[in-house]
Amino acid sequence: MLYGAECWPIKNSHIQKMKVVEMTMLRWMCGDTKRYTIKNKDIRDKVGVSSVDDKMQEERLRWFGHVKRRCTNSPV
Repeated sequence: MLYGAECWPIKNSHIQKMKVVEMTMLRWMCGDTKRYTIKNKDIRDKVGVSSVDDKMQEERLRWFGHVKRRCTNSPV
């Protein structure tokens, strides 16, 4: 779901849509539907994953580290 996310141009609307899709998938994995009032945090804790925006930020920072360590005279 996040392949190549380190270089995507991201808007807040994109992040919100990714959160909705993520929670839909996690609820499906757990066998829950929206009619059960289970908090998103509880679902994430049950499955053992962090939120999609945290993972996207982690990937962007990792990519920034690679770019920062690159030699300045090397080609792209």
